[in-house]
Amino acid sequence: MALDIDIDRIRQLVDEGVRAKVYPGAVWAVGDRTNMVIGTPGLMEPDRPGEPMRHDTVFDVAGLTKILAVWPAIGSLVEDGKLHLDEQLGAFWSEVSGRPLGRVTARHLLTHTAGVPSRTNLAHLYGTDPQDIRDGVLHEETLRPPGEAVEHTDRAALVLGYLAEHLSGQTLDVLAATGAWQPLGMTRTRYGPLPADAAARCAPTGRDDLTGARLRGTAHDSSARLLGVCGIAGVFTVLPDLAAFLRHVLRPAREDGPAGLGPAWVEQSLRIQTGDLAPARGLFWHPAPGTDPAADGVWAHYGRTGTGVWLSPGHGRWAVLLTNRDYFTRGREPLTHVRDAFRSLAFPRG
Repeated sequence: MALDIDIDRIRQLVDEGVRAKVYPGAVWAVGDRTNMVIGTPGLMEPDRPGEPMRHDTVFDVAGLTKILAVWPAIGSLVEDGKLHLDEQLGAFWSEVSGRPLGRVTARHLLTHTAGVPSRTNLAHLYGTDPQDIRDGVLHEETLRPPGEAVEHTDRAALVLGYLAEHLSGQTLDVLAATGAWQPLGMTRTRYGPLPADAAARCAPTGRDDLTGARLRGTAHDSSARLLGVCGIAGVFTVLPDLAAFLRHVLRPAREDGPAGLGPAWVEQSLRIQTGDLAPARGLFWHPAPGTDPAADGVWAHYGRTGTGVWLSPGHGRWAVLLTNRDYFTRGREPLTHVRDAFRSLAFPRG
């Protein structure tokens, strides 16, 4: 069955973002379990007209690392009974026992209600040694009691990444690759920095604050560059891999499926977990801006480099918009307009 969307309007919308220099180029797709339409307007880099965007252009997906790596890693631990979402971390994790973070649960972190600081500022606060950073993050004072407010923070994913490594005995990149990416055939999804051949096919983002060099195949996020592998950011991927991931989440396997992406975990994650607190949150996923969670059932997650994914089991549909917005170091508002309009066209109300 063909997708009931206005493909021409989507093309016009995303193309206009290129002309308005919201981003140099984009790769977008809307699909269901069997069909997919895609578009690839613009260039990877404005000064290199011989490098158009392609369906297999590699993107630094920044905060989508939380969905591609941390979310299935935590899900696998829940599915295996190694982690209970409402157990305080201090009860089983000696590094945070007796510390403020010890009163926090994994559910608090997944819903951004843990009360931990909202900014990372890792090098400024703790230096550049990975162990000093880990100690500083895990021993930091919280800003408020857990469960009191919804406040987005990258530290939640950082802590959950540390937790997944602690409970599994594997590094986060290995845990994500062996548990989810490889079983789904996501052969071009990996943490950076990328090898030279893959970096050449990567959409460049902003500039390194220290060297001024354009970042291409190296994570735009300073925390990811510092730590290499972490829960905050650092994953690179391509549209076909994202399509495979989202198709599976639409209809997760009940047996022998990828670790951390089973039906119970997906269903729980795509359900409001924050009660009357606002903004509403699921487990790392959040209702798409401008939608009614009960009526529309469209869930989203974004990356600061200009990437975004949407998912709706009720519609049986997913959508992807990949851009390298940070190339122009533009503010968020222009891309926010494109994202919201893209979502409304990809998931039209009946």
